[in-house]
Amino acid sequence: MLSSPLEQFQILPLFSFGMNLFDFTITNAMISTFISLFFFIFLFYCLSLYGLSCFPTRWQLILEGLYTTTAGLIWDSVGLQGQKYFPFLFVIFSSILISNLSGLVPYSFTITSHLIQTMVLALTVFIGVIIICVSKHGFHMLSLFLPGGTSIILAFLLIPIEIVSYIFKPLSLAVRLFANMMAGHTLLKVIAGFAWTMMGSGGLLLVAHIIPLGVLVILFGLELAVALIQAYVFTILSCIYINDAIVLH
Repeated sequence: MLSSPLEQFQILPLFSFGMNLFDFTITNAMISTFISLFFFIFLFYCLSLYGLSCFPTRWQLILEGLYTTTAGLIWDSVGLQGQKYFPFLFVIFSSILISNLSGLVPYSFTITSHLIQTMVLALTVFIGVIIICVSKHGFHMLSLFLPGGTSIILAFLLIPIEIVSYIFKPLSLAVRLFANMMAGHTLLKVIAGFAWTMMGSGGLLLVAHIIPLGVLVILFGLELAVALIQAYVFTILSCIYINDAIVLH
């Protein structure tokens, strides 16, 4: 058992070697990332191997569920103009979902519980949104920071506020995913450690440790729902940001 609930989030080097100024350390986070990536590719491989069928296999049902969910998000949030961004948003949704779910496997590593990982995803979306906005509207994109009909005096107050809120969008997007995943896994570890301590104490505590174990099962189901919801929320917010870039809301 780990001595601290936060030790499960440590990035540990498994194999390290370097060459001059270059470091090629392989960590547990890297291994988990590759496992999630290979699982994602494996799903598509299974679909391509068996092909599409009127009587779909389990793999086809999983991929069709991911496809229809992402397509529905894009259609509801962006509309017809957002269909061209489906591949990007589909990869974002699938990768976050698989990373969240794989982190629930015992003794695995939760990639999305690290702010640097979620910040990379958020900045990728944010930079893409800026590119879309600039390519579609040019300098007119600056109207994002000045709502129509605003007086000159009020503009000096609104423009700095709008700029700060726009800059903090990727930070809020990253922190939301990071905080929810880290808090949930920490709580699971605390309850599991409490049950383990009670079981090792013997006597009545050995019998009573069933109570925190029952709570742990409920929390695990809740954390499973959080993993699904956070992937959904991250994707739908990305769709909203893309829609704002297209129509300049």
